Amino acid sequence: MKFLSLNTHSWMEDRALEKLDDICNAVLRHRFDVIALQEVNQLMTSSPVEHAHLDAFTASKDNHIVRQDNFAFVLQQKLAEKGLHYYWTWDSSHIGYDRYDEGTALLSLKPIQSVMSFFVSENRAYDDYKSRKAVGIQTESGWHFSLHLGWWHDDHDPFAAQWERCSVVLNRLSGPVFLLGDFNNPANRKQEGYQMVTQNWFDTYQLAEEKDKGFTVAEAIDGWTENQGGLRIDYIFSNQPIKTLSSKVIFNGENEPIVSDHFGVSVEFDQ
Repeated sequence: MKFLSLNTHSWMEDRALEKLDDICNAVLRHRFDVIALQEVNQLMTSSPVEHAHLDAFTASKDNHIVRQDNFAFVLQQKLAEKGLHYYWTWDSSHIGYDRYDEGTALLSLKPIQSVMSFFVSENRAYDDYKSRKAVGIQTESGWHFSLHLGWWHDDHDPFAAQWERCSVVLNRLSGPVFLLGDFNNPANRKQEGYQMVTQNWFDTYQLAEEKDKGFTVAEAIDGWTENQGGLRIDYIFSNQPIKTLSSKVIFNGENEPIVSDHFGVSVEFDQ
């Protein structure tokens, strides 16, 4: 069983369509069972997708209209054209870069049994980019969530309170639960978000028999403008100590081309 998490920075990248093809080609090679994407955008002015083209899509109760340039939809369609069929969901939490519906998405090779979407931020204003949701799908292998959380020292909507809201929902779930995404909290910071999460969740990077340095941000980017070194802020967590064969950074220029201001995380489990 293989998982991928990637903050796509979608449509904000130079050569965005070329990079989307790079993602598609990598997925075709690796055949990830579950893919979690963050910063999944669509222009607010684009035309809606016809219902007939959403047969693999499962909406959450708060779901926004899926538009034709939705990054996850375009990826899912490209993969289907190549014979790799994913079930998927997406929900938007705020306006990104003044013109996009921005949210998180999940793609699964196994059918989606149910979808969950909930606010993790106290702020729910759609015109505030710090408004955040978690989106989850349930399949026969458990629950899988795509998250894009805030910063530890944010005065407006800090990570600790967001994580407490997540925990209220997640602690009600039974069976395997996986959290994939951009947590905006470096693993090397003591007494901050990473340590808060790993009090009760297992970092699959730490469980992995084979791993690399794990850095998913290599330079200054949006939200980390002062960064000058490698940061590990994108993770795949599990509520159980699952046997993890490998955890590798992907889309870093060595393991697949760079496609975003974040590198991705690829994890393989012994299942």
